[in-house]
Amino acid sequence: MEMLLSTKGITICLFLFVLSLAAAIEIPLSVAQLPTITEQSHAQVAYPFDEDFTIKCEARGNPQPTFNWTKDGKPFDLLSDPRIVPSNNSGTFVIQNRGIITNFQGKYRCFASNVLGTAMSEEIELIVPSVPKFPKEKIEPLDVEHGDSVILHCNPPKGIPPLHIYWMNIDLQHIPQDERVSMSLKGDLYFANVEENDSRSDYCCFAAFPRLRTIVQKMPMTLKVSRFKHANDSGSPNAAVTKANFIKERKPKLLIPPESAGSSSSVTVIKGGVLLLECIAEGLPTPHLSWVKVTGNLPKDEPETENFGKILKIDQVTAADEGTYQCTASNPMGRAKHEFHVHVEEPPRWIKEPEGGVYSVGTNLVLLCEAIGNPEPTIQWKLNGMPIDSRTFRGRISAREISLTNLQLQDSAVYQCEASNKHGTILASANVNVLNIAPLILTSDGENYATVVGYSAFLHCEIFASPAADIRWTKDDSIEPLSTLRYELNKNGTLEIKETKKEDSGSYACWAANSVGKRAITANLDIRDATKIVVTPKNPRVLKSHSILLKCQSEYDSHLKHSFKLSWRKDGDELPVNSTEDGRIILDRDTLFISSVTLEDQGVYMCVASTSLDSVTAESQLIVLDVPDPPEDLQLSENQNRSVRLSWKAGANHNSPINESIIEFEENRWEPGRWQELTRTPGNDTTTLLSLAPYMNYQFRVVSVNAVGRSQPSKPSLRYATPPAAPDKNPENIRVEASEPNEMVMKWEPLKPVERNGPGLEYKVSWRQRGVEADWNEEMVKKHSLTLRNTPTFVPYEIKVQAVNNLGSGPEPNVTIGYSGEDVPDAAPSGVSVDIMNSTLVKVFWFGIPRDRVRGHLRGYKVSWWKTKSMLDGKRHHPEKHFLTFVGDRNYGMIPGLEPFSEFRLTVLAYNAKGDGPESSPIVFETPEGVPEQPRFLRILNFDKDSVTLSWGLPKKANGHLTGYILQYQIINETHEIGPLNDVSVTNRSTLSWRLSGLSSSTKYKFYVKACTVKGCGKPVTEEGLTMAQGSKGIGKISEAVKPTQKFHPIEALEPGTEYTVRLVTKNWVDNNSIFEDVIETRGRAYAGIYDGISTQGWFIGLMCAIALLTLLLLTICFVRRNKGGKYSVKEKEDLHPDPEAQSIKDEIFGEYSDSDEKPLKGSLQSINGDIKATGSADSLVDYGEGEHGMFNEDGSFIGAYSGSKEKGSVESTGSSTATFPLHA
Repeated sequence: MEMLLSTKGITICLFLFVLSLAAAIEIPLSVAQLPTITEQSHAQVAYPFDEDFTIKCEARGNPQPTFNWTKDGKPFDLLSDPRIVPSNNSGTFVIQNRGIITNFQGKYRCFASNVLGTAMSEEIELIVPSVPKFPKEKIEPLDVEHGDSVILHCNPPKGIPPLHIYWMNIDLQHIPQDERVSMSLKGDLYFANVEENDSRSDYCCFAAFPRLRTIVQKMPMTLKVSRFKHANDSGSPNAAVTKANFIKERKPKLLIPPESAGSSSSVTVIKGGVLLLECIAEGLPTPHLSWVKVTGNLPKDEPETENFGKILKIDQVTAADEGTYQCTASNPMGRAKHEFHVHVEEPPRWIKEPEGGVYSVGTNLVLLCEAIGNPEPTIQWKLNGMPIDSRTFRGRISAREISLTNLQLQDSAVYQCEASNKHGTILASANVNVLNIAPLILTSDGENYATVVGYSAFLHCEIFASPAADIRWTKDDSIEPLSTLRYELNKNGTLEIKETKKEDSGSYACWAANSVGKRAITANLDIRDATKIVVTPKNPRVLKSHSILLKCQSEYDSHLKHSFKLSWRKDGDELPVNSTEDGRIILDRDTLFISSVTLEDQGVYMCVASTSLDSVTAESQLIVLDVPDPPEDLQLSENQNRSVRLSWKAGANHNSPINESIIEFEENRWEPGRWQELTRTPGNDTTTLLSLAPYMNYQFRVVSVNAVGRSQPSKPSLRYATPPAAPDKNPENIRVEASEPNEMVMKWEPLKPVERNGPGLEYKVSWRQRGVEADWNEEMVKKHSLTLRNTPTFVPYEIKVQAVNNLGSGPEPNVTIGYSGEDVPDAAPSGVSVDIMNSTLVKVFWFGIPRDRVRGHLRGYKVSWWKTKSMLDGKRHHPEKHFLTFVGDRNYGMIPGLEPFSEFRLTVLAYNAKGDGPESSPIVFETPEGVPEQPRFLRILNFDKDSVTLSWGLPKKANGHLTGYILQYQIINETHEIGPLNDVSVTNRSTLSWRLSGLSSSTKYKFYVKACTVKGCGKPVTEEGLTMAQGSKGIGKISEAVKPTQKFHPIEALEPGTEYTVRLVTKNWVDNNSIFEDVIETRGRAYAGIYDGISTQGWFIGLMCAIALLTLLLLTICFVRRNKGGKYSVKEKEDLHPDPEAQSIKDEIFGEYSDSDEKPLKGSLQSINGDIKATGSADSLVDYGEGEHGMFNEDGSFIGAYSGSKEKGSVESTGSSTATFPLHA
């Protein structure tokens, strides 16, 4: 028995489920069904400026419904007026705006009917407004006394709301309103009391109707206000007014609501609407209005008032707003009150609407209808638009319910429920369709479906049937219904296959059957590969203003390539292709490039890959790093004399933690406007105790630092002044400087402003001679130096300097030793001797002068030397002095760069900061022979196929007695290999040409010639040439350098009667283009006789004498200028006089080199003999620029700078001419 009951319950539930399923499906239009209203008009206003007015009513049904109208509850024939234009197969009609159309105003209702029943629309109200106008009337002027109350009535005409009322004058300027003068909700203008300036003749009331596009004006009104006059009053006007006011003063009296309404009144407001309560009072002085709720739920906030407190306004009224509200008008004379009893009502509102649907034969019907409102709404049921007669209705009917049992086809009908109260009517319809049809499958047969692996597939089978149909799905050739957990049959017949796999592809069939019949359709399903994407880099961190490239890599099914799309989103919003006007963000399909990244670019970037079947996303969060924002809200606390606590709020760190904070200060007493660092705090500390100096007026700011950099400084803090105190420290770097022998200048570093500690800073200088028992000498100075005169020369002193200000002295100062002024040494070195190292280098020794003869700090020794004659020709030379400076207390030095085979003289002197001492007695030494310099030129003459003639010049300097020449040659054809070097010794030193034979024809050779002495051979001069081929003429090449200033150049050693090509090219041109090129032919020996006797001609002898005289004059001038002292470049000296032997010198010292000892040392103001002289000539101190620059060799000794004479014609340098001698220890 229990099993049967259970089965019965399941059957009933299943039946109700199927019933609700059928009811929820929209009936196909091919099935017979009741009419249903699909569209209708609502309340409508027939504006006079519209051409026509459309009243809509559309419905569907099967058979096609027909339409009827009622107006104000009575049948309305659309053909009754030619201005009505009906529509075909529709209930809609149009009223043309012609003539008087006020007769069309009313409430319309549309009925749509077919053989099954009738559907009814809600009421449609058509309002035909008239054009509002003020009546033409004559308004008498109002004469009142000062202080009276006045009401100017507007009485606007009726029209379509909203209505806006304005009081203005004839110039359309608003009448000013305040507590004394205001406009009521009805539009009247109230004066609580009038004043004389209220008098005017153009009070105009304007009524605006925006929906009618109309503004109307009432005739102007005149108000005259006169002063109260007493019969015996002869005082001033002001006195009269004051007296009048005194007489007219009165307590408030309510004008709205009027006194006739009593002390209270009732107000009804619709729920959800706006409550407006108004109180306007007259009185003198002007009354003040206030509001209070005395009963009911008190509001949380102060009530909102308008019109200078005269209107209480509550929007969106609820039931909680019910209660009693009281307005009070008060002035010093008294008060007046009124209470408003507010009742909240509402129009009908549905709680439960009747729901129609599709029902099968034999089922039961229950329709519910429930509404609430205030007052309680009345419910009326209608059947096909007509009231239901309970006497003839076969079912049961009550106020809230209709029920029918055992439904039959003829029970199909439209049931209407209408709920009404005084505030409105609402209508709900329920179509009850009783049907008995076989299943209709609304989905097309043979549909093709596709999805991707892992997604759900939905195969549709939309069915309409009554009774409800049984639905099942099968796959391929199987007849068994699909029943695993992955298959789910939805209410609408759709088959959902969850988490699809490749094997789910195939053909499916949907079967539907009920008691009337059965139907089936097929569907095909394809499974595609799922789309996959990844965004790289993942969550990058980028510095602001840098660039970032995001790439979206994807894989998708080849069948879906035509529908595949990529897009980018930022924080959920799609990025357009050109997302910035300046092109800073560039989208190129699968890449997103952002240049000059800003903080606003930070966010989550999502790549969206979509096909027609799936859509996947991948994200990458872009983190933008930047310097921190400036700190904020600087506060000072814990104020002390020498400290204060500074606190601040850190700014945003922009994704990089703050490492430290830099506290800077500025003080306006000593260095206003200059910010200096005070201290640093680690990490995220936002407070620190600052150590301060006395007598400063500080302000502070903070700079935050993270891994990216420093923030902008914060805004400065408030000023903080510290009190003065005695100095905490004394001056440092105390030293003695002296420019005169009997003078001592004591100097020190002055205290910084932050170290002064108070006003009146001075320095107490104390001194006494060291080793002498004596009291300290003291002197107070404000500057940071003190000069003592008439002191012994170079005597040590003990010196102290103490800081003192108005509040006291600094700590006890330390003693510093200083020396009084220096004088030049008064003794010369002794025991000077010279060791000859090689032909260009000697080593000089001397004994230093006694310490007491230095008369100052010994700077070093200066060695001077000059050439007196050449040992080669015995020719005497003008003494041209050179010197080298050796820094420090030493007794030897190396003298490089001497001319070989020459006689020299040499002296040594000591020098200090004051200048040079006396020179030692000159000693004489001779340099031995050296190797010669290279010959002046090498030329190749008379090429033959197997021989060549070479011609060369004497060496520039022989540096000794020539013993002959070494001639060398080798093959240098255009290969990487060169031939062996062949030597030819020319022992006759007079021989300047040589013929080489036994050479190979058509072969390129390189020739070398070097001159020799007993010391060896010098550098070779080289030339290249090509021997002739068999039967060809020899070709030689001669290259000579020409200075840019030359106007002509002689070419020597040419063969008579030979043709030469002369070409002039620039040295550095890459393409060797010629500036000049010509072919010349030398004269043969037959022409020589023409010139044999030229040397005997008188004119030639005279010309030669003149040239000799001119040359002598030029040499004399040069000699005089050169005698003043010159200089030459070290580099040129080395090029002209190379010294191979000097290259091997180790562990020796070279000093500073100069060409004359007549010049004072750099920085000295006196010459060697102590005389001050002008240095304005070309050989001034600045030109020679001797200094003490150099380098140390391996043994720690000093290598000085080597400087020589400057060749005439070389370019002058504006800097020092001292150069470093290029030898390395």
